[in-house]
Amino acid sequence: MAATSSLDRAVVGDRPRPTPDLVLFLSFAALSAFGILMVYTASRALLETQGLDPSSLMVKQAIFAVVGLVLFLLMSVIDYRDLAGWSVPLYVITLALLGFVLTTAPVLEVQRWIQIGPFQFQPSELAKLTVIVVLAAVLAPAREEGMKWRRLLTALALVAVPAALIFIQPDLGTMLVLGFITLVVLFVAGTTMPQLVTLLATGAAGVVAVFKLKLLRDYQLARLQSLIDPSADPLGIGYNRIQSEIAIGSGGFFGKGLFGGALTNLSYVPAQPTDFIFTAVGEQLGFVGGTLVMVAYALLLWRLLVIAANARDRFGTLLAVGVAAMVSFQVFVNIGMTIGIMPVTGLPLPLLSAGGSAYLTTALALGIANSVWMRRTPVPGR
Repeated sequence: MAATSSLDRAVVGDRPRPTPDLVLFLSFAALSAFGILMVYTASRALLETQGLDPSSLMVKQAIFAVVGLVLFLLMSVIDYRDLAGWSVPLYVITLALLGFVLTTAPVLEVQRWIQIGPFQFQPSELAKLTVIVVLAAVLAPAREEGMKWRRLLTALALVAVPAALIFIQPDLGTMLVLGFITLVVLFVAGTTMPQLVTLLATGAAGVVAVFKLKLLRDYQLARLQSLIDPSADPLGIGYNRIQSEIAIGSGGFFGKGLFGGALTNLSYVPAQPTDFIFTAVGEQLGFVGGTLVMVAYALLLWRLLVIAANARDRFGTLLAVGVAAMVSFQVFVNIGMTIGIMPVTGLPLPLLSAGGSAYLTTALALGIANSVWMRRTPVPGR
């Protein structure tokens, strides 16, 4: 044992101090910078027609990017293992904010934002990060003890409360993100096959119950139906999807060029700087530009999985896996809805869509993952 310890110390002494994940950081920075540019190209024409500063939304997004960079670096410096002790107060604060937002005045028939001066804060975005931290803290011991039903049900109950509050807002898209994060983290944490089958069967029964009990709003049902036939209501619920597909299709292989494209310049795509930012990429930069964006996301997700595999402990692994699940689900659903293979859900495209709450949450999550990487074990295999 003494010889082994001496060898470990020698190896630790010989190896350089763990450094930040450069690929993760560069992917984060490149997507953020590109997002600022795309927000400008997608918003300038509409702002000009409204008599506003055409660069105002871009400037706001740039401010979020700077703050996000600071948060990324801050979370990288903080030891991720301290988050386990913060999980309870973080959970309580998140529930309080989700409860408070339901007392605010509805905006377009939904209650999702808290107005803070000129900015809007969306607590459901914080809930994504909270669920990742709480699940990691609760499930990390399962590796040694085995996944007991009590631990599994505790984790599900802790997710169910914020998910229910988000569903009431209503925000079906974010609730689905929480569900996907939970499923992936549970799988990696050691959920047994019988437990997994039971969860999937219960989830399927829950989906059926939602439809049978008519818990979805009319517009939510219409969005699901428009996935099958958007032409049934081309000027209504199917309009977004139709315009989105036209914009991306018109870009062809190389696109219309930066600041080009009739649909973008004439603001034919609703919510283009936010939910449909990928249509600006597709129309202006074509298939090539869209592919490069997806390559950047692939690099980001690859590094998150590498970080998970090299984490010092189970808690770090589950944190990185949760962040990867959050980012991958949102990328797939957002790009999928712009090309017609997923229903319109209102989920932003991470780091590209305009908006502060979603951007800062992603920056915090990536900073936590970077903290896991910087504190990975310096001894191979230990």
